[in-house]
Amino acid sequence: MINIFIFIFGSIVGSFLNVCIYRLPKGRSIIFPGSHCPNCTAAIHWHDNIPILSYIFLGGRARCCKAKISFRYFIVEILTASAFLILFSTFGLTPKFFAYAIMVSGLIIATFVDFEIQEIPDEVSMGGLAAGLILSAAFPSVLSETTRLNGFLNSFLGALVGGGMIYAMGMLGEFAFKREAMGGGDVKLLAMVGAFIGWKLVVLTFFLAPVFGSVVGITMKIKHGKDIIPYGPYLSLGAVCAIFFGERIIQLLFRGMF
Repeated sequence: MINIFIFIFGSIVGSFLNVCIYRLPKGRSIIFPGSHCPNCTAAIHWHDNIPILSYIFLGGRARCCKAKISFRYFIVEILTASAFLILFSTFGLTPKFFAYAIMVSGLIIATFVDFEIQEIPDEVSMGGLAAGLILSAAFPSVLSETTRLNGFLNSFLGALVGGGMIYAMGMLGEFAFKREAMGGGDVKLLAMVGAFIGWKLVVLTFFLAPVFGSVVGITMKIKHGKDIIPYGPYLSLGAVCAIFFGERIIQLLFRGMF
């Protein structure tokens, strides 16, 4: 029963994330006005605003004006609900579950906004950075620490290492290619990730992200001749992999060295 509740809760959060993804790039409030059709601005009634189900029952079209509803709404709700369920199955109702749920929610917003406009909202990265520092200090078990001071220090170091590594890579890329290689949004995003998962896992995230990004980058270069791709989604994917598999990967890489 609790699995069902977590899935439903995640889908509701996903519905709110859709609001953020749509409004933040436009500089609009995510609270007011209430849910409305982006096409005709008519208010959306509660029975047409049920996460996942409403999209299916409405056939992907708004009741008010029959405009097509972006499939992104359905994907984000399913993705968030599934992510929450997997996090719960892995960590249970622990501080790690709640902290990682907040981080993953921020990463979902960052990913879809970055895909759309090649920018990452500061509200996500800087707000998430603050949340990661606070939660790690309040609940040191998030970073497997035993004291609040150690939790905060690990979180702070993670933010410093994460942001610093991306910044350094961007500077090297700019020197080598004579153009901006890494946006400031990516720096702040990985700093946010580091605040939640600590310096060891954020270093792993830094090295995992290019593995995912290079596959897409090469494909985009071959098919469309594009040299620049949004990097936030691959940092996000690397961070999620680090959450679930990071400790195991680190143990395999450094087995017998210590």
